[in-house]
Amino acid sequence: MADEVGLGRLTLAALADRLGVRQPSLYKHIDSMAGLHRDIAVNAKRELGEVLARASVGRSGADAIEAMSYAYRDWARRHPARYEASNFRPAPGDVEDEDVSAAAIEIVADVLTAYRLEGDDAVDAIRAFRSTLHGFVSYETAGAFALSADVDRSFGRLVRGFIVALTQWTDVVAARRTT
Repeated sequence: MADEVGLGRLTLAALADRLGVRQPSLYKHIDSMAGLHRDIAVNAKRELGEVLARASVGRSGADAIEAMSYAYRDWARRHPARYEASNFRPAPGDVEDEDVSAAAIEIVADVLTAYRLEGDDAVDAIRAFRSTLHGFVSYETAGAFALSADVDRSFGRLVRGFIVALTQWTDVVAARRTT
């Protein structure tokens, strides 16, 4: 339902109506609207992590990055509210949310090991990967790509460009340190 109406438009009254129950009945399962958003976020992060894991299984390097990128984009476009919720930062001390968030990031980190990235280099690459995909998907789902060029082609070039960047990731930092 959140994907249909948008996370910001989801109400407990509408949810109760959709489920054919009275609104007070919902409180047996959730404590508030914030609690519902938190539960949607945790489930969305778990689902996205599973999507990334399935896309990358049996693949490595560029093949895995490309598969994960297309799976990420496809999932985000099909589940806009869940995608929005998957970007919520866990509340401090919310162990379940922290765990599913870390698990999804770990999948990306595992794929990046093919590029021999460690420490801060790996963190930078994970951030770049997530930011690259999130930026493209956010613009795309907002309808911000009005130019005539094929959006799928643009996405493919973005992904391939990121893969090229990964092959030189540590070289660029090393070169900058020496200048």
